[in-house]
Amino acid sequence: MRKLAGYAGLVVAAVAVAMSVYHVYARLTIYAPDQHALLFITLGFSLVLSFLLWPARKDATPERVPWSDLGLAALSLACIGYMFVNYEYIVNRFPTAHPLTATDMAVGSVGVLLVLEATRRTIGMSLPIVAIVFLVYALGGKWMFGFLHHRGLTAEITIDQSWFTTEGVFGVPLQVAGTYVILFIIFGTFLERSGAGQFFMNFANAIAGGARGGPGKVAVVSSSLFGTISGSAVANVMVDGWLTIPMMKKTGFKPEAAAAIEAVASTGGQIMPPIMGAAAFVMAEFLGASYTEVMVAAAIPAVFYYGALFAAIHFNAVRSGLKGLPREELPVLRYIMVKQAHLFLPVIVLLALLLMGFTPTYGAIIATGALVVISWLRPATGLGARACLEALRDGAVHTVPVAMACASAGIVIGIVLQTGLALRFTAFLVDLTHGYLVLALLITMMASIILGMGMPTTPAYIMQAALLVPAIIKLGVDPMAAHMFAFYFSCLSAVTPPVALAVYAAASIAGASLWGSGIQAVKFAAAGFIVPFFFVFNPALLFSGTWDEILRAFVTGSIGVVALAASMESFFLRPTNWLERLLLFAAALLLIDPNTITDAIGLGILAVVLLSQKLRAVERAKPAE
Repeated sequence: MRKLAGYAGLVVAAVAVAMSVYHVYARLTIYAPDQHALLFITLGFSLVLSFLLWPARKDATPERVPWSDLGLAALSLACIGYMFVNYEYIVNRFPTAHPLTATDMAVGSVGVLLVLEATRRTIGMSLPIVAIVFLVYALGGKWMFGFLHHRGLTAEITIDQSWFTTEGVFGVPLQVAGTYVILFIIFGTFLERSGAGQFFMNFANAIAGGARGGPGKVAVVSSSLFGTISGSAVANVMVDGWLTIPMMKKTGFKPEAAAAIEAVASTGGQIMPPIMGAAAFVMAEFLGASYTEVMVAAAIPAVFYYGALFAAIHFNAVRSGLKGLPREELPVLRYIMVKQAHLFLPVIVLLALLLMGFTPTYGAIIATGALVVISWLRPATGLGARACLEALRDGAVHTVPVAMACASAGIVIGIVLQTGLALRFTAFLVDLTHGYLVLALLITMMASIILGMGMPTTPAYIMQAALLVPAIIKLGVDPMAAHMFAFYFSCLSAVTPPVALAVYAAASIAGASLWGSGIQAVKFAAAGFIVPFFFVFNPALLFSGTWDEILRAFVTGSIGVVALAASMESFFLRPTNWLERLLLFAAALLLIDPNTITDAIGLGILAVVLLSQKLRAVERAKPAE
């Protein structure tokens, strides 16, 4: 991304601040334009900032904007301006009664190309290539075979669907980006400017830094909290990792373990309520549910994910004989709470508003306003006018890649709907799996991970929601569980070899082997790969059921993920043999499954392992004859 200074930097900053201010204004006033206008403005701002801030090539001069990019920014404004000049015609037209004019075709074609180019610049080649494949598929469907065959769309219908309807570029994904995501990103940038990131790190160090493997546990706490600010696994690694990874290595963690811990902890930021990744807001829109419902459903799986990681770090540290940070290097909890604990209050305000039933947009705006006021409880964290403007600028800039990913994903969604591919693919997958749900889930898992290797979580999840999720819903899965399943594995692709972007980022900081770090990351994230299969079959894990069912599922599942971590790390009370590892793994699966019989068997197996470990300890303690 370009680092512009001088007049150019001021102009771009002004555009970014205007984008943030407009989106806050649009949620606060009854006089704001309607949804169509909001989406046109969101895309217009995003396209212009894409071409001004992201160069066409990585080796381009980072301090200046070439005339070609200024031209693309102007062309973007022209395409969006056309939509406003012909606003009534575009909003009210019927495609079958009002065919596109030659000018419409030109504007639509250029608009789609601009979206694809802006997406390539901001997040890479993968998603634009997928979108181009679907555009070719739309035009060439009559030459396809099997479930891919369709009559073929004309160029006019393809452009119409992609640009001039609310089922293409201006579809649900971009609506979510322009309505919800930008406001939560702005909230995160205000938190960052207030010094909350450093506070989270100090807080984590104070409560866990001195324990066995303390720096690893600090990474878990700080990265889950920092997820509130960034919502990106790689961003979490690059901010937190420079502090946590050297601390872990200093206290004896192997470089691969240190990289894996940071990568897995940072990835969990997207699945950790109250502020999850952008895909969670898209999920709420697809489900027709409130974000609060999604947040509540995600709570127990997120606790299992981080609980298993915390336990695995502890077992790893004890097995390796690691210690925590020296007492003199630890911040004093009482001191940092007196100085900075007020920075927790905005997050608490946001969570309270969401649980009270207020809309996410209202909650994000009120929490941001509260943060500005609360920051002045301590002069050191007070947000002045300059800091607020910088936070508004950063909020818009961080939104741009999300908005462009959503716009390109919208093209794919539009083609899927127009060609009827979703229905045919659902029928194909049901036939392919012969109605076996577990097989369909495995296919969905692999597809989510493969797609997530080349693109961010949000577009990877959207692809699953369009093609694979309907199939597993048809096989009887609750819609919330089906969407959450795809969402989880789209997130976990960041730590799944061979392409694991969060692991790559962490390994570069740690100076560790990529494959070694990736394999260790899969072990640390084991609960994330297993729990989704269980919540598909047992809705109590998604807070659906009676309170006693939910409580039992939480308690026994918590024991289960600890057993899973012990199995993965070959350590429980002491090092385990191969039989104990197998028994621990079996006990984990049985305990995570919230069923009375499986829980009883799992607890019995766990008791056998405990007894075995105790007996072996007694045997070793006997004096030699």
